[in-house]
Amino acid sequence: MKVETKEQRFGEPDSDGIDRRGFLKCMAWAGTGALCVIKGGVLNSYGLGRVAGMRSHELQGELSFVQISDSHMGFDKAANPDVIGTLKAAVNKINALPVAPAFILHTGDISHLSKPEEFDTVDQLLKSASTQDVFFVPGEHDVLNDEGKQYLERYGKGSQGSGWYSFDKSGVHFVGLVNVLNLKAGGLGSLGGEQLDWLAKDVQHLSKSTPIVIFAHIPLWSVYPEWGWGTDDSAQALSYLKRFGSVTVLNGHIHQTMQKVEGNITFHTAASTAFPQPKPGEAPSPGPMKVPADKLRTLLGVTDVNYVRGKHSLAVVDANLV
Repeated sequence: MKVETKEQRFGEPDSDGIDRRGFLKCMAWAGTGALCVIKGGVLNSYGLGRVAGMRSHELQGELSFVQISDSHMGFDKAANPDVIGTLKAAVNKINALPVAPAFILHTGDISHLSKPEEFDTVDQLLKSASTQDVFFVPGEHDVLNDEGKQYLERYGKGSQGSGWYSFDKSGVHFVGLVNVLNLKAGGLGSLGGEQLDWLAKDVQHLSKSTPIVIFAHIPLWSVYPEWGWGTDDSAQALSYLKRFGSVTVLNGHIHQTMQKVEGNITFHTAASTAFPQPKPGEAPSPGPMKVPADKLRTLLGVTDVNYVRGKHSLAVVDANLV
């Protein structure tokens, strides 16, 4: 795997003034992840960059977990010549938490080109995390060429269809969905009829007071359809969740923190551990964005997500890192 070029060796700036050391320093400071802690039915989410100054009793609860996303292992362009280093930085943040999380959610694009060695590298790096329990959903970069066969062999044991599944932890129902196969015009995600039928049956037996956490790669709300930042049949999926008091939807794909609150549902997208992308409509197209090291922290946000079991409103507060 290429992690260094003659033009972009460690410590040598490229044309926009960013170098690998500077990028890693900012990424390590930012943390690019979120710790979620459940206390008595209340879920609080903290940017990993903010947790270091908190005391352990503030983070203790019935359940805590971490979300990371878009590690794009194998990427080696100027926007980040060392994705290994930045994923390590995120793992170090996880390991430094005062309270070890029960598990990690990785919301897709584990790899950049679906190569076995890319998956191997991420697996190896995550073995050094304080928890070995990791739940994945695929990104479109993880299902290249083989319709997700390799992904399923590695991460899909016990799942349904092309990799969807659910599980329960401490009274919270988690659902991992797959919306990166059979992409629609413009790259919009798609769940498909079989998965939608499964979802309806999966949640029908649950009490309406059960907190629901949905996680998938492409956002389940229309962030920017012109760039494929949405899922074409998400409205039907969300209709099955209207009776629940609290629903949180976690996604990756767009490499920046954004949020929307609609009734009982909070939608939240996560920053990448690899590189930022432009804000919707502020570039001709999406893709890796080179930024000076001192500007990176303004593009990697921290987010607080709070919900109370049985309440119909959820509060999400986003803040950049300056």
